[in-house]
Amino acid sequence: MLNIAKQCKDKLVSSIVPVILAGGQGTRLWPKSRSARPKQFIDLIGGDSLFQRSLDRVGDAGRYSPAIVITNAEYRFLVAEQALSVGLELGAILLEPVARNTAAAIAAAAHLAVASDEKAVLHVLASDHMIDASADYFAAVDAAAAAARDGNLVTFGITPDRPETGYGYIAIGEALGHGAHKVAAFVEKPNLERAEDMLAKGGFAWNSGMFMLPARQFLEECEKLAPEVFAASRDAVAGAHRDLDFIRLEETAFSASPNISVDFAIFEHTARAAVLPVSFDWSDLGAWDAVWKGQERDAQGNAISGPAMVSNSTNSLIVSDHAHVVVDGLDDVAVIATEDAVFVGRLSQAQNVGALAKLLKADASTRALTETHKTSYRPWGGYSSILMGERFQVKKLFVKPGKKLSLQKHHHRSEHWVVVRGTAEVTVDDKVTMLTENQSIYLPLGCTHRLANPGKIELELIEVQTGSYLGEDDIIRIEDEFGRS
Repeated sequence: MLNIAKQCKDKLVSSIVPVILAGGQGTRLWPKSRSARPKQFIDLIGGDSLFQRSLDRVGDAGRYSPAIVITNAEYRFLVAEQALSVGLELGAILLEPVARNTAAAIAAAAHLAVASDEKAVLHVLASDHMIDASADYFAAVDAAAAAARDGNLVTFGITPDRPETGYGYIAIGEALGHGAHKVAAFVEKPNLERAEDMLAKGGFAWNSGMFMLPARQFLEECEKLAPEVFAASRDAVAGAHRDLDFIRLEETAFSASPNISVDFAIFEHTARAAVLPVSFDWSDLGAWDAVWKGQERDAQGNAISGPAMVSNSTNSLIVSDHAHVVVDGLDDVAVIATEDAVFVGRLSQAQNVGALAKLLKADASTRALTETHKTSYRPWGGYSSILMGERFQVKKLFVKPGKKLSLQKHHHRSEHWVVVRGTAEVTVDDKVTMLTENQSIYLPLGCTHRLANPGKIELELIEVQTGSYLGEDDIIRIEDEFGRS
């Protein structure tokens, strides 16, 4: 741990260390959100992704140290590229070898932070929440930090404006100072009657899943209340190693942690739990109805994104990435159309989508619809599948300026590449060829080859694969600048 901490120390030296949790899969926003590119990394409400918006909120160097991001190893390049696109240097990107919920993730970040600064205060936030970064929001951040420096483990409690059944609640106790209060009780997601009762009585807040934690005191509580989480996260950081710009937590140690949330492991048992009631605009965008609420709507209550038209319809959400969608004579519907799947259902029953996604994932014939999009993204760019048949497949590849694919070969297929935009540098065995628009090249079965974009604009080409097996696992990487095997 000391070696990793020394490498990070120069970046993690300020009063508040943001810890961004970016490993979730967002199944309730299927078909837009899929395991290969979940909701935090896609544009749901116009503009930047939710992860990029989270980075923007912690970009003030006068308030924050560079952020620690905790994510799945599969998302490491998405994290790095989206951080680069908003111009934010990260303090560390921690890679979880397995999913172990929020307790272990936060504890690992705390161990890393205190190794550099014993007085570190962690601002823990989800990467997939929508927050209005107003003056009220930053005032709440500063108040929470002050309460945390007093030794409190602070959670942000959102003042409810409706009887919401999709959130947990916090009963607000006696005042502690800096606007914070003791947590009197945590309430699990209630039924509608219970939610209406709490709203009428007052003194309750939604549990936002955002925290402000004095790192050392948090670890003390973790060691006392969840010793297995404490030990696993400590050992995982101690055994961590660098991989390019990432820190890989040690797999055996991290896997030993219980799969438990920080709420159940720590907050529901500690005497240090505090809540800061706040009223800034916040949504966890947990389902399509939440996306609808966060969108601009027309006079009939419809929110439309992409090529779509509504007629005689009300209170509906229409999202399309590709096909032109027309909705007529309906109320309270969600229509979500991607390149390869369409969901249609009651907007008011949007919470059902997560269960439907699980059913799709359990069926081998539809599992891919929950895992990848028709367009797949890679560190160098990506590709879209255009057409597939017996012994052939057609794809469109796009390569970012200055990027190159791995030096590789295939055992079961040959390929034809046709450049449609930009300039391609193609290596075939020992020969390097430069191709421009309307030029093509043949890659015979078994040849060693590489594609690179030496130009200033994105390279686009059409790839035609032919052979007995066309799966993505028929790639033997010989050399790869992204460390993939």
